[in-house]
Parts: sequence; structure tokens; C-alpha cells
Amino acid sequence: MEEEKAQQQAGGLNVSRRGFLLTTSALAAAPLFTFNAQKSEAAAKAASAPARVVATCSTFDCGGKCDIRAHVQDGVVTRVTTCPDDQVDPQMPVMRACVRGRGYRQFVYHPDRLKYPMKRTGKRGEGKFERISWDEATTLIADNLRRITKKYGPASRFVHNNTAVSGGAFSGDKMARRLLSMTGGYLEYYHSVSMGNTGAATPYTYGTAKSGSSLDTLLDTPLVILWGHNPNETIFGHSNYYFQKMKQRGTRFIVVDPRYSDTVASLADQWVPLRPTTDNALMDAMMYVIISENLHDRAFIDRFALGFDEAQMPEGVPENESLVAYLTGKKDGVVKTPEWAEPITGVPAQTIRQLAREYATAKPAALIQGWGPQRHLCGERTARGSTLLAVITGNVGIKGGWAAGYGGIGNRKFAAEPWAIANPVKEKISIMNWVQACDDASKVTPEMGLKEADKLTSNIKMIFSLAGNYLANQNPDINQAVKVLEDESKVEFIVASDLFLTPSARYADLLLPETSFMERWNIGETWGTGNYLMLAEKLIEPEFERRSDYDWLCDVAQKLGIGEQFSEGRDEQQWVAHIWEKTREACADLALPGFAALREQRHFYFKEPPYVAFEENIRDPDNHPFATPSGKIEIFSKRLWDMNNPAIPALSHYVPTEEGPQDALREKYPLQLITWKGKNRANSTQYANPWLQEVQTQKLWINPQDAMARRIQQGDKLRVFNDRGVTLVPAEVTPRIMPGVVAMQAGAWWQPDASGVDHGGCANVLTTSRITPLAKGNAHQTLLVEVTKHESV
Repeated sequence: MEEEKAQQQAGGLNVSRRGFLLTTSALAAAPLFTFNAQKSEAAAKAASAPARVVATCSTFDCGGKCDIRAHVQDGVVTRVTTCPDDQVDPQMPVMRACVRGRGYRQFVYHPDRLKYPMKRTGKRGEGKFERISWDEATTLIADNLRRITKKYGPASRFVHNNTAVSGGAFSGDKMARRLLSMTGGYLEYYHSVSMGNTGAATPYTYGTAKSGSSLDTLLDTPLVILWGHNPNETIFGHSNYYFQKMKQRGTRFIVVDPRYSDTVASLADQWVPLRPTTDNALMDAMMYVIISENLHDRAFIDRFALGFDEAQMPEGVPENESLVAYLTGKKDGVVKTPEWAEPITGVPAQTIRQLAREYATAKPAALIQGWGPQRHLCGERTARGSTLLAVITGNVGIKGGWAAGYGGIGNRKFAAEPWAIANPVKEKISIMNWVQACDDASKVTPEMGLKEADKLTSNIKMIFSLAGNYLANQNPDINQAVKVLEDESKVEFIVASDLFLTPSARYADLLLPETSFMERWNIGETWGTGNYLMLAEKLIEPEFERRSDYDWLCDVAQKLGIGEQFSEGRDEQQWVAHIWEKTREACADLALPGFAALREQRHFYFKEPPYVAFEENIRDPDNHPFATPSGKIEIFSKRLWDMNNPAIPALSHYVPTEEGPQDALREKYPLQLITWKGKNRANSTQYANPWLQEVQTQKLWINPQDAMARRIQQGDKLRVFNDRGVTLVPAEVTPRIMPGVVAMQAGAWWQPDASGVDHGGCANVLTTSRITPLAKGNAHQTLLVEVTKHESV
């Protein structure tokens, strides 16, 4: 460790694969003394000048963009607080900083942040680097861009997923795409790892994914079902503000989730745990109860829907394909009663009846689905299944109801993209195809997700991973991915830019020290139904040789001979101001303030009237039909029927899935594993923050029944494994996870030892790289494991 510290101080790193484990473990404990000394030094320095308190927000992949107040003295952020009571805008839902926001200073000033540009010296993945100059670094990038493009063509270049800066209007990956577009193009990806499956599936019901309303329309709703939705920890725009307000006004909340989350603890009147991947079976049984007890809204269905019963079916479809035929067993001989669903879901039949009756008789009611259930192999069916419940109860297009599905809000507006240039390369891959595109481009076919081409012209040969930890941490089946990355004959050059030496950064050929959100300009935007924009001002100058991605990309552009065309003469602040002003032009009806006024005002709240999704379609269907082929809400989708794929039924319903509770693989791996997004980090961002490691430690939640059967006690070190990998993690024996299911927080850093066993509780050594049938998307959550007590050798 002393040798490693000396090398770090000299500007280089020399970390072996076994040292990967030791260094990352040390990150959690060792830096505290250094950090406290640095804090004392900063405090002494700051005492010499009055503080400037600046309202700002992070631009991490977090849905809040909450109001944090940075206290800046003599160029140092000395404290982080949040919006005080006397400065709350009475017209704006308050979004104060959570524990993540209050810990940003410890993250920005962490002593283990990268300081200098570095070049790989050992094998890829070993973590051996030496310090070089920025001129050498940008020359290496420019030279490799020329070489690789000439040899393999522009489609060999790839900009990876980068969630760490996806919460802002301006980022390095956007400008890297601009640079590549100006020099021939690049292989683009589609699909959101977070919500791509529901985003792709929901339009098959409504014609659009924008099925959400503004939350102020729910204030008088008597019942809300949060289905796999955990906004208390994940932070979805203004959700918590409105949900707590609704709770105070008497709204009843039911949460359907295998895990007793913080949202359940804070909001729920009832917790309904169910087995992962069986959501559709529960939905089917609820619909059976609603229809068999005549609790459905027949007038609404007759006027607006297609596919409810045999009289409503499109032409060319045989008998017994309607919803009623399926539920009553005319399709397959199985009546979808609660008793049928109970052994599949683990939800008692009487609970299913109660849940169905409450949802059907509460007028109106809102079933709001989170993004966890759609991150399964069956996630597209689950997304559409929720929309069918909303339709048959008439909860679509009305105040207080919710159309379910994706829930994107149709009245949201932002942001102009004046930086964008058309990409000359037309083919696109799903983000889930990138490993195959690096390994063997012939494996990426239209059936596997390739768009706008029959085949790829080249493997991926050059990767930009800017503010992303997806290469070797957030990607599923890490062990498979890193085998491809370690083969230098496949991907020939990897550029990583980050704040820390993350597991993904270890696979870089060129490692660059990025700036934090406090050291650059941006505009933050909330997720979901959040409704404001906030300025993220540059507060402090970056230390050592840290530079923003845009800054060094300008140098690369200059060396490629397109410097002026690339930058258009703008620095980072000027680009952010330009984006804002172009957004003002594009959204003139919003009356956005000018950029100078925004610097004073700090945020802009869209004080718009309440918005109800599909209200116009329901009020005036003749002039405002749904954007489906039939013009109606499609319970049965003829488009899906014509695909003739059993995994994507035209009528969404339960289909047992691989690595689900009915898979024969359970004989070997009997436990279903799920992950959740925790309160102390956004994905893997802030894993290195010592304060937030104290907030929530990485553990495996296991039910007492399952623990007893394995002689596991609280705190035991566990071995969690399947055919894809092994991770070691302490036990949290708790009734907050249902029997047969185990859970751990997503985003822990991968810490393999010399034998490849992970010591960090990183779930992605276990997850599958299978993709969903419709969206070709993320199925991380569908996996089986076994758990045993780890016996130290």
C-alpha cells in the first residue's frame, strides 16, 4: 500500500488484479484521515473571506436535481446545505437535498479523485498507468481516431452509456458525438437501460409512451397503487412532495414489491409482496375478479378500447384471443382466478380479491408502475399489463386516474440541442448489444436489435467512456464483458474520463481526470413529473490537471483540423447559455427568462395548469383519436399479433420466464435475486463517498426462513453464486424481503480477487446478458442464485 501511495503521488498507478480488491477496499476506510486534514486546511483558508451561498444542483443520473446550497469561500466549497424555509417558493414544490445531496462536498474533495492524465502500461484491466501530459493525451486520441477510422471505418467508433452526467443539458458525451459526427460518424446506440422496455411497450396500448399526468392531478385521489415503484430512495421529480401531501389528505397507498422498501415504510397502508417476474399473473387475476364481479367500466371500454371481448376484435384474428376469452380460460382451458395466481405469485387469493376490488371501486384510482418490474425478460408484458388494468377500470384520461405503463409526461419541454450534428452512420445497436459488437459484429443482427442495416460493417474498435461506469460494473454479466475487453485485438483503444479509478476506468488505455459538477457549467432537469430546470454553475476551479471533457475535446478537434467548427468559438459557459437561449426560442410559450436572469433566479418552475394524459382523447375522441392504428386504446395489439412471437403476446398476460420461479433451474439455484437503487448513491456514482458508505452498507437481504434453512445468521459473510459468477457480501437477515427472494443494492463497485471472486457485493457478476424480445432491452433483474455461508480459507 505504501508503494501504491507513492506511485499515486507521483502521478501514476500500478495496481495488480489482486490489488484491485485491496485498493477498492481501502477506499472505504483509509482516506478518512487525509480527508479530515484536507477539510481542516480548507476551513482555515475559507475563514479569510465571507461566504457566497449558491443555489445549485448536481447533474448526476438522479431524478431530483434538488436545491442544494453550496457555501463558497476563497474558491473552496466549505459546506453544503439546502433550501431554507424562508426562501421556499410557495408556487414551487419544495425539493430539498437528500442524503446524497448533502454528501456532495465529501465526494468532490475526496483525495482519491484522479488528478492527471495517464496512459496504460500493463495489461488492460490490470490498473497499471503512468502519468503523461495533456498534449500527449490529446495527440493519442487524435492519432487513434485517424488510424482506426481509416482502417475500419467510422462505424467502428462508439460512445458508451454515461449515466453520471445524464441529468444535464450539456456533457462530454454529447460533444464527443458532435466531434465524431463531424469526422465521419460513429455507431450509435438506442434504448434506455433504465426504462427502455416500458418505453417501447406502452405505445402498443396508447400509441405513445407519454402516459403520465402531472402529480397535482392526484391530490384528491382516494387510492394509489405503487407497483414496483420506490421514489423515496430513487427520487422521481416531485413525487415525494406530492405523495406526502396526498398521504396527509387521506389517500390510501398500496405498494406491490418483493421488498419492504423505504417507500413502503413511509407511505404504505398495505404492502403486497410478490415474486419477481409474476406481475402479469397478479394483474391477470385482478382483471378476472374485476370482470367476473362486474366491476369494470363497460361504457368506457365500449367507447374507447379494442380487444376486450370477441365483439371488439380486429379483423383477421381467430376466436378466443380477446381479454375476456383469455381470463375465462376459453383460450387455454385455465381460468385466471386468484387461486390460480396464488401459487405463482405468492400473493394469497384473498389479498388478490381485495386488491382488485379496491382498485376497481375507488373512483378514481392511480396505478403507478416503477421501472424495476420492466427490467426483466418479461418486462414489456408487465408494462402493458398495467395499462390493461387502467383501461378496464376507466382510469385513463381522467383527473385522479393514471394510465399506467411508462408514465412519461406529455407536457414536459426541454431542451434544445444546438450542439447536435447529424450522424453520417445510420445503423444503430441496442445498448445491450455492445459487447457482441466488440466481440463479433456478425452476431448483431436485426433479430438481435440492429436497426437501419442488415449487418454491421465493423466491430467496435474504439470506445469513449466518459463519466460512465458501464464497461465493467453496470453492464450485466461482467465476467463475460471483461473477457472481451481484455482482448486487445478486439477493441483497440479505450478512452475513459472519470472522477475516480472505477472498475470500468481500469480498462482504459487512456485515463483522463474529469471535473465534477461543481467545477463546470450545466443545466439540471428533473425526471418524470418533476417540473423545473435549475442552473448548475461552476463554483470552483478544478485542482491538479483536471479538465472537463469539452475542454480536452476542443484540443482533439484542433489536432484534427476542425477546432473552430467544433467549438464555434464558445467555451463551456457560452455553450450552456446558447442551449438555454435556443430552448427559449423553441419554447416561447413558457416565457423562460434570459440566461442572465437565470443566473440570478437559479431555477425556473413551469407553473403550468394540471395536465391529465389522454384527457383530449377521452373528451373528444372523434377529433382526437389515440395514436394507434385503430385510433383506440388497444388492449389487443394487432401489430404485436402480426409479429407472431409467443414472448410478445398481442394481449399481455403471464408467461413463465427463464430464471423465474417456475424455471427448472430453481432445483440448482432456488432463490430469485433482485436489486434496488439505494438512497446513498445514483447507480454506482458516489460509491467512493465515505459519508454515504456509512449511510447504507452493501449487504444481501435474505428472509429469516431462507436464512434458517442455510444456517445463516445476521452479519455472516455469504457466498452468492450462479453459473455466471460469485460475489461475497454480508448477510442482512430481515423480514423486509419475501421468502424465496434475496436482494442487494445495485451499483456496488466490482472488486474481483485473483480467482475472479467479487468481494464487493456487485450484482452484475450474477446478472444475465439476455435481452428482451420487443425492445431488445435490459433484463438484468431476471436471475436465479444460491446463497451459502462463506467459509474463509
